[in-house]
Amino acid sequence: MTINNKAISVLLVDDDEINNFISIKLIKKALLNTEIMACLNGKYAIEQLSDIQRKDPEKLPDYILLDINMPIMNGWEFLDEYKRLNLDPLGKSKIYIISSSVFSNDINKARSYPLVKDFISKPLNVEKIKELFDVAKEV
Repeated sequence: MTINNKAISVLLVDDDEINNFISIKLIKKALLNTEIMACLNGKYAIEQLSDIQRKDPEKLPDYILLDINMPIMNGWEFLDEYKRLNLDPLGKSKIYIISSSVFSNDINKARSYPLVKDFISKPLNVEKIKELFDVAKEV
């Protein structure tokens, strides 16, 4: 799956390195042409996105898969800062919360953010990833 014959770019923001490793393997298995960058906390992800926005906004990721519970800057703080800095004024990146939280208040809070396309429960698997990207490309 590609967008305009270019690789789909994904930013994974999750503090669990093992989870990131597994997610990257699953995404690459589900989607053949992908570029994936992982950040271990929201602050580092904001720094990376700010840098991309400043240098070449066309290279902003197509998808951001965001965990909620992380040190330094959690997913909610990331979303607030992302919006405050207006990192993606054209709305290129589609943001999905990917979390192991089963609390309805987290799910409802995620859905209350206009930036967030959906809430996806961990663990990811190939079927969920294919569903996520199939749904996303129709939006």
